[in-house]
Amino acid sequence: MADTTKPEEEEPIDEDVEDGDAAAEGADDKDGAAAPSAAADEDDADADGVAEGGEAGGEAMSASKKKREKAKAAAARKKAAATEAGGEAVAATGGGPAGKVKIYSANETQWSSIIRGIQPWGPYPTPEPDGQPQQHGGEWGLTIPVLQQFPSGNVPHGMEVPYHGDDGRRRTSDAELRELERLHSISYSEIRTAAECHRQVRKHMQSVIKPGMLMTDICEQLENLNRTLVQENGLQAGIAFPTGCSINHVAAHWTPNSGDKTVLQYGDVCKIDFGTHVNGRIIDSAWTVHFDPQFDLLAEAARESTKAGVAAAGIDVRLCDVGAACQEVMESYEVEINGKTYPVKSIRNLNGHSIGPYQIHAGKSVPIVKGGENSTKMEEGELFAIETFGSTGKGYVKEDLECSHYMKNFDVGHIPLRLPKAKQLLQFINKNFDTLAFCRRWIDRAGEEKYLLALRNLCDVGIVQPYPPLVDIKGSYTVQYEHTILLRPTQKEILSKGDDY
Repeated sequence: MADTTKPEEEEPIDEDVEDGDAAAEGADDKDGAAAPSAAADEDDADADGVAEGGEAGGEAMSASKKKREKAKAAAARKKAAATEAGGEAVAATGGGPAGKVKIYSANETQWSSIIRGIQPWGPYPTPEPDGQPQQHGGEWGLTIPVLQQFPSGNVPHGMEVPYHGDDGRRRTSDAELRELERLHSISYSEIRTAAECHRQVRKHMQSVIKPGMLMTDICEQLENLNRTLVQENGLQAGIAFPTGCSINHVAAHWTPNSGDKTVLQYGDVCKIDFGTHVNGRIIDSAWTVHFDPQFDLLAEAARESTKAGVAAAGIDVRLCDVGAACQEVMESYEVEINGKTYPVKSIRNLNGHSIGPYQIHAGKSVPIVKGGENSTKMEEGELFAIETFGSTGKGYVKEDLECSHYMKNFDVGHIPLRLPKAKQLLQFINKNFDTLAFCRRWIDRAGEEKYLLALRNLCDVGIVQPYPPLVDIKGSYTVQYEHTILLRPTQKEILSKGDDY
């Protein structure tokens, strides 16, 4: 929850003080540590006191110096403690939580890189002791699949969170429910493998993505690593859907088609949304990459909103209550971009969703705004993608730009086709993607040619569903964060949770 109290007024800092650390120290300790110019004035006054008052002046000077030294020591201890704890301090720039700006001392760079989605991580998970391949510099090489890193199948779990209240205690202590979890252990292992693959792929990509890169190069590098780590094998394991890398006012469903020359710029806000699957068990997770610090609070709004949605989710929780929790956090923020202040709005016509085997959208939508009397509830055993989108624009998206995402209709029956090329393309889709989403780059990669007319025919008859890019107004900026969670009988597991978000 965002802090709704009015921040305290900031102490003025002497304009003559140019040293940043000294100014920060003076602002931190309101009771004692003074700015250097004030200390110099007091030293002059003490010297005058000695000259005029003799012993009395000397005693006054000694007492004054002791007082200043004591205050400086207290300020130094306070500053050291703040640095050790994370260096967090809040400076007021306006009323309400949206007016707060986080100031980080020693850890400023670390926090900035985390919120910008480009930070270095810690080491990869500790390998199992027996039968392990060679390590490289204490970390796994990028060519070693996840299942070879953990040959016994003991893949790291996501973050496990007990359910709240009496109901949570009953679930945790119920032997029958624990036995039910044991029966699902195989599917749990599969989806945790997909989640570990997702973490390792994004760990690498967050150290790679830089301004000036072609979006095509970013996507292909990410997807190739994804294929390697998950051990792509037809429909048994692979990429769950195309890599979304929507930029600025484009909120979702954009990936470059073949030949696209779009370049990532320093001032761009890019949403990286990709998925992995093992035997159809899908992990769907996303984060926002940016380089300009003026977008830090905008990205933080979506990150914290998603965190609130994940915290609110659980067995028997109404979907509309999750949306209310997300919106409350998202819209408590406002941001200043290029000298203009914008309220952050939840994009009200985008939602999270339930996930089924080989089905990225399994029927239930998780809103990211409050409202409505939807009594649909989350249920035990369900898998959900909790995602939030924030915008500096209207907070409403529409379809625009050239389509790149497609997906076969999950419930489609037999539909006769007249075009031979359409029949051939459908056979290719059934073999390689089935009901998983795909993009035109992947068709090109497989060597298919002159397929656009056939693809349009499949869309026209309803066999394939196109998913064009979703955009807010031009000039606006959109952000996204997303996690996949599993509502186990005994506890909630945030499967895609990592060191980054």
